[in-house]
Amino acid sequence: MPKPQMPPAHPFDTSHLRDLGHDDKLHEECGIFGVVGVADAASFVALGLHALQHRGQEAGGIVTHDPEQGFNSARRFGYVRDNFTSKSVMETLPGPLAIGHVRYSTAGSKGQTAIRDVQPFFGEFAMGGAAIAHNGNITNANALRRELIERGSIFQSSSDSECIIHLMARSLQRTIPERMEDALRRVEGAFSVVAMTRTKLIGVRDPMGVRPLVLGQIGDGWVLSSETCALDIIGAEFIREIKPGEMVVITDKGVESHFPFRPRPSKFCIFEHVYFSRPDSILGGRSVYETREGIGRELAKESPVEADLVCPVPDSGTPAAIGFSLESGIPYAMGIIRNQYMGRTFIEPTEQIRNMGVRLKLNVNRALIRGKRVVLVDDSVVRGTTSRKIKEMILDAGAREVHFRIASPPTAWPCFYGVDTPEREKLLAATMSEDEMTRHLAVDSLKFISLDGLYRAVGEASGRDAGCPQYCDACFSGEYPVTPADMVEKGFQVKSAAE
Repeated sequence: MPKPQMPPAHPFDTSHLRDLGHDDKLHEECGIFGVVGVADAASFVALGLHALQHRGQEAGGIVTHDPEQGFNSARRFGYVRDNFTSKSVMETLPGPLAIGHVRYSTAGSKGQTAIRDVQPFFGEFAMGGAAIAHNGNITNANALRRELIERGSIFQSSSDSECIIHLMARSLQRTIPERMEDALRRVEGAFSVVAMTRTKLIGVRDPMGVRPLVLGQIGDGWVLSSETCALDIIGAEFIREIKPGEMVVITDKGVESHFPFRPRPSKFCIFEHVYFSRPDSILGGRSVYETREGIGRELAKESPVEADLVCPVPDSGTPAAIGFSLESGIPYAMGIIRNQYMGRTFIEPTEQIRNMGVRLKLNVNRALIRGKRVVLVDDSVVRGTTSRKIKEMILDAGAREVHFRIASPPTAWPCFYGVDTPEREKLLAATMSEDEMTRHLAVDSLKFISLDGLYRAVGEASGRDAGCPQYCDACFSGEYPVTPADMVEKGFQVKSAAE
């Protein structure tokens, strides 16, 4: 059983980031990483998690196995760089096999994360211990939890991911990989999983392939990661993506692959292309950066405007802004500068600081903006609060006109597959038309890329096939590939086919 290292007091409370406009973005689910067959595996995992930090900043954890010392674990609040770089911590995580997880709470406790919800989770079974890290969301977790509790399971966390461990414990299969298959067949929703036993590294992707998972190789060792950018940081070679519905079991004998689930049409999350994944990652054989630049080009074709400058809302709007500039011929400029260190500057901000809002994170380059007609390119509009504040900053700096161009369709529906989105009534596009949003934000124009245009930009030449879209685009279309059973139980109205 792992020897848990006692965490220090919570190093910082991220709730103030929500007050400063952080809650006006869709949050990045989680990141998972695992490695086998290398000396000091925990150090490789720490580096991989550092590269995946954009997918979750609240907390992180690492579990390792050493033939002599067994399983060990460490879980901490805050950034990887602050917790998994000290010699005193890393010396407690020996062994050639390790997995890790960075978290943004999408299910379980909200606001300040509880240490019990920090993954990876560990279970001791008759055939040995196993740890599991999960990216995604289980849409029938409430029903599974009730069933398991009624049958005697005792939950230690509020996370939906813990259901997988309990289902594995109740399985009658002989081996841990077989028990994991058995458990995941009961699970609905989205899951990319990295798990480990004493000798095996295991990777699984749900039958729709909603969340990403890739396979890499480093020397004689193997790596599983949410994104290819985390392979680069440790010098691993990208081998391939784990296919939807595939399970890989990696030992010192190599990689075994099979497909234990009923096949389903692929529904990869299209918002990974728009925002979640790092621009230096590869998704579906495509550069994320090039895809986002293509989104900007498509947006310029669909919604041209007469202006003097194209400026990104940093940092996620940058590639699309470059594409918009190249297609439109309007000069590109860094009209807004991001303070990269804001997140650690104000531990307990005063009310006066909170009222400064996004000015703590973003500052207008006044010399460029004054007297100009400005096109602001952003990845999305969620609540609209940040967009309105940015517009005010641009006008205060002396801009003549402000035009918003958004590199995704209107976000009108919440995600239930591993993305933390507000309730539907808090989504601006759920209650307003594009014209109404333009008036609400008080800008000269506001245009979103069409869903067809987005599909063309990600490589579907004919746009979105209404009969069988190749991606999960429920946050734009309201068409959920798996019914969110837990939310329907609570009264959420799923969009009907007629709508």
